[in-house]
Amino acid sequence: MNDVNKIFNYFDELFPNPKCALNFTNTYELLVAVVLSAQCTDERVNKVTANLFKLANNPQTMLALGESKIKEIIHSCGFYNNKTKSIISLSKAIIENFNGQVPSTLEELTTLPGVGRKTANVMLSTIFNRPAIAVDTHVHRVSKRLNLTREKSTAEQCEQDLLKIVPSERQSKFHHQTVWFGRLVCKAQKPNCNDCKLKEICKYNKRNDIK
Repeated sequence: MNDVNKIFNYFDELFPNPKCALNFTNTYELLVAVVLSAQCTDERVNKVTANLFKLANNPQTMLALGESKIKEIIHSCGFYNNKTKSIISLSKAIIENFNGQVPSTLEELTTLPGVGRKTANVMLSTIFNRPAIAVDTHVHRVSKRLNLTREKSTAEQCEQDLLKIVPSERQSKFHHQTVWFGRLVCKAQKPNCNDCKLKEICKYNKRNDIK
């Protein structure tokens, strides 16, 4: 448990008030931004949504915008055909099944087309203030390196491991802290191990014998 507390304390030192890196002004915008962020950088998504949300920032106006226009705007995010279909389908589902309002539970969110567990957890932890840990590539990588989950764990297994370790009141904050730590310090390639206070408990550091 000492290692876990060391991680919490270091994350608090580095990122005392972490925020979501995606830009949004309402719940629907965040949902669309998270869908667009799959296999795409947040920086790119923010550039795309700056244009998209000027034209459509709710389910009704998004459907009115139309498939071809959405594709044109989000093209640079990659996988734009599938992402456009998801955005249109989830917008229809929000209107038809939830009176035009983005639902606020994991069970309801995951009924929306294109919305998996990770996306739903981002919504819960970021905008609905619910205890949740979304496991993206950064969270998964950092958790493995810091022995918070098994080396061969799936994203969902990693989530369950973290939920056992991280107190509910810290989960939302921990999620955002771990994402930023993975982006800025514990990178996939060339992590900044020399300046990291967690290198003594890090598997990556031990494997590579970093001094």
